[in-house]
Amino acid sequence: MAKPDPKKAALRKQGVLYDRPQDVADELFRENNFFDARDLVQVKYEMLRRVRVDGRPVTRATADFGFSRPTYYQAEEAYCRDGLSGLVPKKRGPKGAHKLTGEVVDYVELIKKEDPSLGMHVVTQHIAERFGIKVHPRSVERALARRRENRPKKKGPP
Repeated sequence: MAKPDPKKAALRKQGVLYDRPQDVADELFRENNFFDARDLVQVKYEMLRRVRVDGRPVTRATADFGFSRPTYYQAEEAYCRDGLSGLVPKKRGPKGAHKLTGEVVDYVELIKKEDPSLGMHVVTQHIAERFGIKVHPRSVERALARRRENRPKKKGPP
């Protein structure tokens, strides 16, 4: 059984493990142990450096590092905008509640205030009728909880 590789685990945990290290053909990564083809940030940085500093054509650099030309230009833009941190992949997927907007949560609070006994299944039916969107009852509960957490705390008597 193979021993776990701590560096590979660390790269994976940080979200920068390159899934195609075998595609990196650049001589730096073959000849020098400092360069790790599994480190996505290092691979992208060296690809950019080969073009900017060494004058290597983009087409050759992308082939040597296992990327497409559009990926090169995206990496270049991200690096120019954000520096080295721009080469770290962004988290994928939704970044927030896109259906449960402030307006929808305001409405939920209003109808729950008028009738606190309303269950979340009924609340989701009201949301569907009013806004034409289908949401899960648990999503509504989480949105209300976030709203409560973000409200300023009321201070009691000293």
